Parts: sequence; structure tokens; C-alpha cells
Amino acid sequence: MTVVRLPDGSERNFDQPVTILDVATSIGPGLARAAIAGKINGKLVDVYSQIKDDSELAIITEKDAEGLEIIRHSCAHLLAHAVKELFPDAQVTIGPVISDGFYYDFSYKRPFTPEDLQAIEKRMLEISKRDLKIERKVLERTDAINFFKGQGEHYKAQIIESIPGSEDLSLYSQGNFTDLCRGPHVPATSKIKVFKLMKVAGAYWRGDSNNEMLQRIYGTAWTNKDDQKDYLHRLEEAEKRDHRKIGKQLDLFHTQDEAPGMVFWHPKGWILWQQIEQYMRNILKQNGYQEIRTPQILDKDLWVRSGHWENFRENMFTTHADERDFAIKPMNCPGHVQIFNQGLRSYRELPIRLAEFGSCHRNEASGALHGIMRVRSFTQDDAHIFCTEDQIQDEVVKFIDLLKGVYVDFGFKGLMVKLSTRPQKRVGSEAQWDKSEAALEAALTEAKLEWELQPGEGAFYGPKIEFSLKDCIGRVWQCGTLQLDFSMPDRLGAEYVAEDNSRQIPVMLHRAILGSMERFIGILLENYAGALPLWLSPEQVVVLNISRAQTDYAQEVAAQLVRHGIRVTLDLRNEKITYKIREYSLQKLPYQIIVGDEEVRTDTVAVRNRAGDNLGQMTLETLLVRLNEELSAKV
Repeated sequence: MTVVRLPDGSERNFDQPVTILDVATSIGPGLARAAIAGKINGKLVDVYSQIKDDSELAIITEKDAEGLEIIRHSCAHLLAHAVKELFPDAQVTIGPVISDGFYYDFSYKRPFTPEDLQAIEKRMLEISKRDLKIERKVLERTDAINFFKGQGEHYKAQIIESIPGSEDLSLYSQGNFTDLCRGPHVPATSKIKVFKLMKVAGAYWRGDSNNEMLQRIYGTAWTNKDDQKDYLHRLEEAEKRDHRKIGKQLDLFHTQDEAPGMVFWHPKGWILWQQIEQYMRNILKQNGYQEIRTPQILDKDLWVRSGHWENFRENMFTTHADERDFAIKPMNCPGHVQIFNQGLRSYRELPIRLAEFGSCHRNEASGALHGIMRVRSFTQDDAHIFCTEDQIQDEVVKFIDLLKGVYVDFGFKGLMVKLSTRPQKRVGSEAQWDKSEAALEAALTEAKLEWELQPGEGAFYGPKIEFSLKDCIGRVWQCGTLQLDFSMPDRLGAEYVAEDNSRQIPVMLHRAILGSMERFIGILLENYAGALPLWLSPEQVVVLNISRAQTDYAQEVAAQLVRHGIRVTLDLRNEKITYKIREYSLQKLPYQIIVGDEEVRTDTVAVRNRAGDNLGQMTLETLLVRLNEELSAKV
């Protein structure tokens, strides 16, 4: 007798081994039709997998998160199947699931065209309608290699040859197409109904630029047409909101080939930068941080002792002088420890919070650079808290409260939190990692935050909490981090005198709220589509005269606004007022102040907002009250 326990606590008994599909059928025909996979004792498997022993079973449908991922995985195979039918000489390589979709890499004698993509997508729909059963079989390694070589699929054979160990391998077949895969997959091609091919890009075999350039076809797949429509709409919105376009349109910044991955900030862009930096500087002062500045270039030996040279060397720019090797700092933490180490510290001084708008450089791959979102030269709103073990939880909770308030001021309400634990490549003892991870988990519990565990995703020197925010079109951006480090202070000789006069090593909390200033500005521009809140707008008000007769009055209005701290542009050009209104509307200025003969006579101003609403005539005092209220509210 085989006992199958279901998630609701009920049990089903069978007098012989059964498949997941059999169990679903015993519950009801609707569930049998909806089942696309199962989870036996926590492991995802196909619906045709047999249950031979007493087990816990969850039946996966398209409504489950795992179900959507399995559909996307199966859709990648559907793509490869269609390509092989249309282009038999193409060789298939790998096809994983990615965020919101999938891709598959192909080797083919010529580039795929947009017309090819249309034909491939059409063939995928045809194969889906064939309702081909997707079946798994297991082959011994040598047999699998010979099978794919016999099919002319040399990349697949290479993949198998590179897999360590001698375990048998699973293959999946649908009709006359067979692929190497761990699975699981949907039971039949008809389960894959809603998908779209997006684009073709280049990708090196195994990610190595010395290898052949392959063609990577990207696609997206969903469980229903409405979800796909929403996704495509978000992509369209993201295209409209591209920070690179907005930066050019609003004359904020630019990048150029002579400085790859580095940003040229224009006057208006630098005003925006300064507003953010000054706001953050004020927040730091209110919360007990001391601002410092550390050198850009430090001796290689310091980076060796900190652990960065071993774990981060490939991302560091280096230089040589006076027969010594130096590195341009990719992060600020070793420099902050040097400041902590100056003078004998007492437990009474702790916690010490050192902050820096630290300019860092990292040798990112040229293909990964993206506007101001992914750069080689960037500034972090970085800080390090040196504290005792007893102070960890309190400091983490205080930081979380601080971070949440900052995000709200910038207009972001939702907060997603992940706890990342020890990676494979790390420094420090297992006992230190145990203690670090437990401390962060306890702090998250005290802060009453919902969080997700990310095993193996911590920094090389310690576990970390990642804070992500969601923008107005639903995209998630990871910005803030807090990393707990028992290791680096020890490696760099940091210590304090404890209450019993013993020398103790402080705990070091690495923390950032915005992350990279450049990237955060890019996020803001895309979130607001360039229409920044009044307090952040480089130009807050433009004063426009209708004719030269109002020149003196327009100048006086502008001067009074400037005296009250408003960032003002004065446009006295001899142009039609409709032309000037349209021009500044495109530049997304929050307010347009228009003065004509009537405004001069009544000592008022006519006000328009950037939405195009005519707010009517008002006194300058009334306008200033409105502006100051909006500035105080932030967003």
C-alpha cells in the first residue's frame, strides 16, 4: 500500500505504484487536466513520475509560481524544436529560464532575421497544437554523447562531456525532437499556449569571447493572454522611460566612448545629484553618522589583507608607481577601517558610524554597461557602523527604519527584503558565519519585516540583507544593502578596549541605502518618466513674459522666487508664448509662471503646472505657499 499525503493534510492510498497524473485523476478530472508537474517530498518532477513509496505530494498547476517557470522552461524547448524543423542545420546549445521568459542559443550559418522570428513563432504555435506528449528517458553518459553526436549536435555532446561525475542523464522528447535537460517539463506541448519571441542577440559559447559567437533568441511565456499583454505594456512603458533618452531630452548627462562606463554630468544633472546628496547628508547627520573622505588609490597590500584581492581582483583597476602596486578602490570599507584604527577606541565610543559619498571604480565588462545604471565609475552613499555584538540587532533595526523613511521621501512605498547567506567563495570561520546569519535573522524578526531567504548569495566577507523597491510600472530595483562582517575588522587589525579592559574586535556593518548614486538617479528618472517631484527638479519654475512690455515685472518675479530658495529659469525671448509653453512642457518643468499686461496691472502671476492645467491667477505670496507645501511634502 502506497500512502500519498496532500498539502491539505488528506491522504490517498494506492495498492500499487502510481504517477502524479494518476493521483490528480483520483481527485478529479479538472485537476488532472490542469496538472503540469508535481512536487514529491519537495522535489519538482514530471506528472508521469512514479510514486513507489509513502510520500508527500503537491500537484503543480499553472497557477503556481513553479508552474509558470516550468511552462517557460518547456517553451524554450518548443523554440528549439521549431528552429530545428525550419533550419535543420542549426545546432542547439542551452536554453534556460530567465526573469519573465527564456532564451535559447543557436549556432547557425547566417544571422536570424525578424522574418525568421515570425516564422519560428508561427511554427511554435503549430507544434503546440499538435499536442505532442513530452516524455523523459534516461541514458548512460556515453550513450547520451553518442546520441547527440549522431544527431549532429556537437554542442550538446560538449555539454555532457563537461558535466562532472558519471550519473545517467535525462533527455526529453516531443515528437521527433529530443533535448538534454534535467526537467521537469509540462506533459504535452498543448500546455504551452501564450508566448512571444522578443529579439535576437549575440552570445559567446560558454560566455567566453574566444569562442564562437552564437545567436540568442529571447522569448516570453505566460499562462494567459492578459498577463502577457500587461508584460508587453510594461516593456513599452520602460522603453518610453529609458533614462538615457530622458537624460538627453532634459540635458542632464551624457556618456561617450572616450570614457566608457563613466558619466559627464551637465549643469542641470548636477543640480539633481546635489539635491539627493544634500538630502542624504542631512539624514546622516540626524542619525548620528560622521562624514569622512578616504583615498581613491590604496596599496595592493591593503587589498590583499582585506580579502578583496583574492575575491575581487578581476573587477579592480590597478596602477604602479614607486615600485609599488596600487589599486583604485572598488569599495570603501578598507579605507573606513583605517580611520577607525587611528587612536585607541573604547567601548564607550561604540557604535561609531562613518559615512562617505565614496567614488569607486570597477572594471565591469563593456557589454554590461548601460547608461548610468551600470557604470565603471560610481559614487556610493556608503557607511560602516563599528559596534559590539550586543549592539548589532539595535543598529540593524535603526538602519531599516532609516532606509524605509528615505524610500518614502523619494516616492517608493513597497519594500522587498531578502536575506543572503554564505556563498561558496568566502572568508572567515564557519562559527563567524553562523553568528552573523543568526544576528541578521533576529534583527529582521524584531523589525517585523517579511523576508525571503537567498542561500549562497551573501558577500564573500559576510551575510547581507538586500532591500528592493518597486517602481510605478512594477519593476523591482535592488538598492539598499546591509552586510554584517566579523572578518574584515579582524583581518585589518581593528580593535577596541572592552569594559573589562580586554582588546576586542568590533563588528562591522556595511550599509548603503541608495546604492550607487548614478543608478539611483537612473531609477528615479525612469520611475517619474523625467517628471521629477518639485524638490528634486533641477529647474522648478520658469517665468515667461508674453511681450517685452512685461520684462521688468518678469525679472522682479523671478528675483523674488530666487530669494525664497526656488530654482528659477527666466525666459524673456521674443517668441510666441504658446511656443515657450510647449517647449518647457516638453522639458517637464513643474510650474510655468506667465506674466502679461493683466498680471502686471494686478500684481499677480498666471500659473500652469506641467500636466497642462491652468491654475489661474494668484499672488506671488499664494504661489510661494503652494510651492513650499509641495517642497515640504517631498512627493
